[in-house]
Amino acid sequence: MPATVVPEASRRANDVDPRLVDGLLAAGMSIVVAVVATADIEDTGRAGPLSYFFAAGFGALMLARRHRPRLVLVLTVLGIFVYYAVQLPPIGIALPAVAALYSAAEADRTRAAIATGAVLVSVAAYARVEEGVPAAYLFSYDLLTDIALVAAAIALGVSVRSRREARAHQEQVRLLIAAEERREADRRRQAERVGIARDLHDTIGHTLSVIAVHSNVAAEAIGHDEAAAARAVEQIRAATSATLRELRATVKLLRTPGSQSVEPSSIGLAGLPRLAARAEEAGMNVTLEMHADPRKLDAAVDAAAYRIVQESLTNVLRHSAAGRATVVARLRNGTLDLRITDDGHGAPGRDPSTKGGGRGIQGMAERVGLLGGTFTAGNRAGGGFEVRATLPGRLVP
Repeated sequence: MPATVVPEASRRANDVDPRLVDGLLAAGMSIVVAVVATADIEDTGRAGPLSYFFAAGFGALMLARRHRPRLVLVLTVLGIFVYYAVQLPPIGIALPAVAALYSAAEADRTRAAIATGAVLVSVAAYARVEEGVPAAYLFSYDLLTDIALVAAAIALGVSVRSRREARAHQEQVRLLIAAEERREADRRRQAERVGIARDLHDTIGHTLSVIAVHSNVAAEAIGHDEAAAARAVEQIRAATSATLRELRATVKLLRTPGSQSVEPSSIGLAGLPRLAARAEEAGMNVTLEMHADPRKLDAAVDAAAYRIVQESLTNVLRHSAAGRATVVARLRNGTLDLRITDDGHGAPGRDPSTKGGGRGIQGMAERVGLLGGTFTAGNRAGGGFEVRATLPGRLVP
């Protein structure tokens, strides 16, 4: 298994300095072995500087346990065999190897640790039999003690490694979640930018259409009907003032970090009478049939309905040469049905069942699709053009 990479920040936050841990482990191993050798439980009388040298050596090997766990394990076993070969005081064959076995298991060298532990226990059992130790004592105490020490050391090393890998996995999951949250925030910002761009397109397009119509009226009336020219100029001024206010609100939204996109109160079904009045001022007769309560709609649906009507009336003013348009908004069984029709010449070569053509119609279709609705736009069988959108009144969380 490859070594698990733990981020540096996580190591600093969760772990003690490894050099301190290794130093304490080395000191502890040296002291324990030295104390057991000094105790000389079999009263051999051979405790002395050489046994303490071996004790220091067993401890010193722990300083390299992280980088060379297998080598430390092999040298520890060889050191134990040499220790007993020179007939120093007994210290237990498993005790000096406990730290090395633990380190090997912690470094994911579990198989090597188990194999080494089995060798040590087997050699110890054979040596005790050769010494004439009774089999009952050997199997009931001595052998079980060695097996317990070896198993405990290996189990502890595996446990520590598992916890470390679990922490590393949790850190990786946390980083992945944070990255996904950043990507989701970027997607939301991008969606907001697209929505703002679409709103600006609708607003400016509608206003320019109104300005174009009234500027033509003013141009024709100058010198013949000054009052009509003045009214046309006033309509242009009113339209541009309203659009500038909306543009300033949009720019303020873009400049304010963390602000939420909030539609002005006039952007919704409640603003349709004013929208129809602007179209009538541009010379088109608009019939508005409202059978929907804006309070029963989600804000996003209410704003989308307004933008669809605005874009549809803009297209009528620009392209259809229509004299009359009808806007119907009906809320029934939680579904908002919008229908905008005109008596113009329609779109050349377009079948009534088609779903859109230009960028304006495409933008309306996208807006409806994002809200889970349906959209159609095309020529009417009896003449003129029809835009129809069906939207859910409430969005499902």
